[in-house]
Amino acid sequence: MNYSIRGQQIEVTDALNDYVDKKLSRLEKYFDAPPTSEGHVTLNVIRGLHTVEVTIPLTGVVLRAEDKSDDMYASIDAVVDKLERQIRKHKTKINRKFRQEGSLKTLFVEEPVDGPLLADEEENELSDDDLEVVRTKRFTFKPMDVEEAILQMNMVGHDFFVFSNVDTREVNVVYKRNDGKYGLIEQT
Repeated sequence: MNYSIRGQQIEVTDALNDYVDKKLSRLEKYFDAPPTSEGHVTLNVIRGLHTVEVTIPLTGVVLRAEDKSDDMYASIDAVVDKLERQIRKHKTKINRKFRQEGSLKTLFVEEPVDGPLLADEEENELSDDDLEVVRTKRFTFKPMDVEEAILQMNMVGHDFFVFSNVDTREVNVVYKRNDGKYGLIEQT
C-alpha cells in the first residue's frame, strides 16, 4: 500500500518516514490483496504535542485514526494499534453479515463509490447576519444500515454521520449522544 506522508510544522526525516512505512506495513496482513488506494499520513507538532493522523480510503469504508502524545514514535504506534482494531472490528462485522445473509453482494455496492471522501471543497460566504460558511463538503452516499453507519462514524472519529438508509432509501443521520449512546435522525 502506498502512503503520502506529510509534515505540518515538522520536517519528515528519513527515519520518521521509514518508521511510518514499517509500522503501517503491519496492516497489509489483514488484506487479501494490497489496497490500491493511497493512504494519507499527517505528522504535526503543536505546542510540544505530537499528532499523527492516518486516513486509508477503501471501497465502501474509510479507516481513520488519530493520536496525540509527547512522542512522535509513540503516537505512530498508537495510531497503528487503533487502525488494527478498526480493521478487525470491520472484518468481524462483514463476517457476521456474511454468515447471516449468505452473500457478500448485499454488503457492497456494485460500482465503486467515494464514500465519505470529499468530492469537492469550496469556500462560501454568507453576508446576511455575518454568518460564514468556511467549508462545503460534497460526497456520494453509500446505502447502508444504521449499524454500519455508526461503525463508519466511529471509524472517521466524528460525532455524527450522514448516510442513505438502505431500508428506507431516505437520508438519515446517526450521532453520538452525551451519554455515550447513539441517536438517529430520520426524515418525516
